[in-house]
Amino acid sequence: MTPKQIAAFAIGPIGGAVLGLISLPVVTWFFSQEDVGRMAMLQVTLGFSILLFSLGLDQSYVREFHEAENKPALLKRAMLPGLVLLVLTVLVILSFGGALAGWLFEVPQWHLSVLVALALVASYISRFLSLVLRMNERGLAFSMSQLLPKLLLLAIIGGYIVVDAEKDLTNLVLANAAAISFVCAIYGWNTRAEWLAAIRSKLDIDQLKSMLRFGLPLILGGLAFWGLTAVDKVFLRTLASFEELGVYSVSVSFAAAATILQSVFSTVWAPTVYKWASAGKGLENVHKVSRYILALVVLGFALAGLLSWVVTFFLPANYAAVQWIVVSCIGYPLLYTLSETTVVGIGITRRSSFAMLAAIIAFAVNLVGNWWLIPTYGASGAAVSTCVSFWVFFFLRTEFSIYLWKPMPRLLLYTFTVISVAGAVVFTLWGEALGAWMVAYWLVVLVSWCVVFRGEVREVFGFVGRRLKKNAQKTGL
Repeated sequence: MTPKQIAAFAIGPIGGAVLGLISLPVVTWFFSQEDVGRMAMLQVTLGFSILLFSLGLDQSYVREFHEAENKPALLKRAMLPGLVLLVLTVLVILSFGGALAGWLFEVPQWHLSVLVALALVASYISRFLSLVLRMNERGLAFSMSQLLPKLLLLAIIGGYIVVDAEKDLTNLVLANAAAISFVCAIYGWNTRAEWLAAIRSKLDIDQLKSMLRFGLPLILGGLAFWGLTAVDKVFLRTLASFEELGVYSVSVSFAAAATILQSVFSTVWAPTVYKWASAGKGLENVHKVSRYILALVVLGFALAGLLSWVVTFFLPANYAAVQWIVVSCIGYPLLYTLSETTVVGIGITRRSSFAMLAAIIAFAVNLVGNWWLIPTYGASGAAVSTCVSFWVFFFLRTEFSIYLWKPMPRLLLYTFTVISVAGAVVFTLWGEALGAWMVAYWLVVLVSWCVVFRGEVREVFGFVGRRLKKNAQKTGL
């Protein structure tokens, strides 16, 4: 993948994170804390439905794409079974009136159930059509389809403000459903040649069975990872309140800025490391890359701990707890990204069951942590549980990779991540009471970072300096 292609795919996650940071404060100022929490349950449901109803065929589509002679027929085999199952399920649920909205929002209204059903179907279709763009390396179209719904959501909410519309749950669900449907329409337009050809193609049942044999076992691992990232919201919905869920979802959304690193790195890293593996060289760089990502992870925790108070300037007073919770919330994207550098042994040896086992164990830890902490600490407990669980996830992926492949230096990895996660936990639960002590803690972490990673810092500045000098010479400046 060329730098230009990488940049095209990076526009989506980077722009999406920026637009999310803009739209989020707007939503918190004009909608109630409870309704913000209810939207978190909508997002959890969308993620679960895509995972469940795809039947693992989305992974089969990716696996067989480059080998398939008839790619539209492959799209039909991958997309059709789950779509039929999802539509039938949605129709059955809608026959019970407002039951779906009652389960999600505790507001059993039929029109809300219809909007949720529309969002479910549109999200499912978007998942497969986005894979068409991704596998055909149409990075710019893929990124634009990610950015446009966020822009539409901002435009709709801005319209509500201008016309002084009711700031109620119905309008908030309508805005989200409209944005999701809009991205589905954009994906549909950008992939019209593929899905129109897919409609005309013949459904090969034998090949479908083969794809299901590959894809269905992957659902277990997918469900475990979904649970690892979503069970905190389900527990908050059950053991706390929509207000706590609202505070937590806002914290997670601010922490999503760290997913820029995760998204961009994942786009580049997997193809690169497997290319090294196929060529039998370059794998010595894995340790070097891991050290660089560790430096970014530790720096991310330290800066979040020192600067989290900034978020209070953008949120209403009832979201003051976000400044403490957000530091633990960044644990998910940062630790997951770091684990991508240490898990390569599992991928190279093709022992994916170990990756699944790591997700299942971390999910179990998160279940226990949420059950234990949420009744006492609410949203703070959920953030701490998820952060610790992702450290366990990172640790297991690293150790399994070493067991299956070869040793790697990890004393520094574990030392700095434990220090960062422990600091995040204390900061989230007791940071307000500790005050200046926590500032001192993060300053010590930052100073230690400067000492330990001074070589990496020099290399980065040296590389940037050389690039700037080279560009200046090209332009004659």
